[in-house]
Amino acid sequence: MFTGLIAELGSVTAFELDGDGATLSISGGLSRELHEGDSVAVNGVCLTATEVGDGGFRAQAMIQTLERSSLGRLQAGSQVNLELPMRAEDRLGGHVVQGHVDGTGTVRSARQEGFARVLEIDIDPRLTRYLVEKGSVAVDGVSLTVSAVDEHGFAVSLIPETLKRTNLGRIGEGSLVNIEVDILAKHVERLLAARS
Repeated sequence: MFTGLIAELGSVTAFELDGDGATLSISGGLSRELHEGDSVAVNGVCLTATEVGDGGFRAQAMIQTLERSSLGRLQAGSQVNLELPMRAEDRLGGHVVQGHVDGTGTVRSARQEGFARVLEIDIDPRLTRYLVEKGSVAVDGVSLTVSAVDEHGFAVSLIPETLKRTNLGRIGEGSLVNIEVDILAKHVERLLAARS
């Protein structure tokens, strides 16, 4: 389980794609805390570290992960949001993020609003039912508050600190991002459906 509070920006040093999936090589200081077999969120996607070395790690992404997320578009030099799993004694500063991406979204617009940057993101209409204004959503693994919802998607407002610490300050109109809706909303829907 993750919190959506990004530990650091990493950099893809190699992206090897074949018919079985992809192997990512990522540089980042948090590799000092990683061991082979540990989970790590890369742009909000939970992956398993297969090799860990000084200053970086490698992880594999299966075909389903590449189809469901934006990881298949990564290339050497891409910056990625990195987060290690939450420890039991940690504060839950964001919200419960599993690293199980529900789909991708496309940035419809990006604009300044005072010191904040507002992103409007189009998503699969089947996911909008899980979003509510002032609720939580993870965008590329970043825990954010939904500021508006419409039939095409939602909006989030990013403060300068988020823009500085994540890759969301570098994306713009047309960018593809990973979306994970709030797991609690999905559980409530399932429970209500079972009662009817």
